[in-house]
Amino acid sequence: MSESDLLARIIPMFGDSPHAGSGVVVPPGDDAAVLATSGSIVLSTDSMVRGRDWRDDWSSGHDVGLKVVAQNVADIGAMGAVPTGLLVSVAADPGTELDWVLDLTRGIADGAEDAGCPVLGGDLSSAPEGVVVVALTAFGDLQGRAPVLRSGARPGDVVAVCGSLGWSGAGLSLYAGGAQDPISAPVRGRHLARVDAAASLLMWFHRSPRPPFESGPVAADAGATSMIDLSDGLVRDGGRIAAASFVELALDEDVLRREFLAGPVDLALGDDAGWRQVLSGGEEHSLLATFPEGAVPQDPHAPWTVIGRVVEAGAEGPRVTVGGAVPSVTGWDHFAG
Repeated sequence: MSESDLLARIIPMFGDSPHAGSGVVVPPGDDAAVLATSGSIVLSTDSMVRGRDWRDDWSSGHDVGLKVVAQNVADIGAMGAVPTGLLVSVAADPGTELDWVLDLTRGIADGAEDAGCPVLGGDLSSAPEGVVVVALTAFGDLQGRAPVLRSGARPGDVVAVCGSLGWSGAGLSLYAGGAQDPISAPVRGRHLARVDAAASLLMWFHRSPRPPFESGPVAADAGATSMIDLSDGLVRDGGRIAAASFVELALDEDVLRREFLAGPVDLALGDDAGWRQVLSGGEEHSLLATFPEGAVPQDPHAPWTVIGRVVEAGAEGPRVTVGGAVPSVTGWDHFAG
């Protein structure tokens, strides 16, 4: 297909994305879209590369679309903002199947609808054989709030998580170990059925996580002093708050094991491997924040779990400790592994 032919198929699929009341002055179709705003604009961008960020034998185009939206709106939420628009760019081998591209488009459209923000436009480009890159830029509006930075944590604050820990990393570990989604496997006894259900849940979550991005503005309104999207693991991303704020995040091992290891992660991977994923599993896109004592939001639909405290950095400098010790695991790094 030509570029114009493909755009003619893609753009109408975003027609159901929210526009009314979203501040869209000029929708897709011109050289640029126009988005009205009354406050500070928050911007974030992420990309996904075939073979690096997803594999076609694990993920559908729809999964990839949902995931690229999720990781971007999580960043917007982590600043305390509300997502207001998305720009999508795709560079693809001209031999890429049309059905896959349309499936990707449906995933992005569904993710945009869930986030309550429109797709404003984007770009299409060809790429070398076998290469597909999906990049998305998200816009957000602070709606009069001050942005919540990584650098605001203070000794005496509590550390809290909204969302899961270790689910996406556990799902990736299962896929990397050669597991097939067992959801259709026959029941082989109550325990094995529970293990299969746990594995299927974790593998699904890895393919298409759904972060609690709406809780970012809630946390900001409650007085969050720092916040971050957990894209590279609890220890690594917690370390970013610690470094920016020059503090120590002293995390409670018992709480982490009870609230996040127990359940699907422990069932599917066991204690040791599951614990590593809770501490270092990436692509979770939950929110990690610090709050003054007593200020943690009480939201039954997206609960925050207190997992530790902020203390003064010692002679070792800013760091994350779990149960008083520095963990042996860190998290994901695109270049160091």
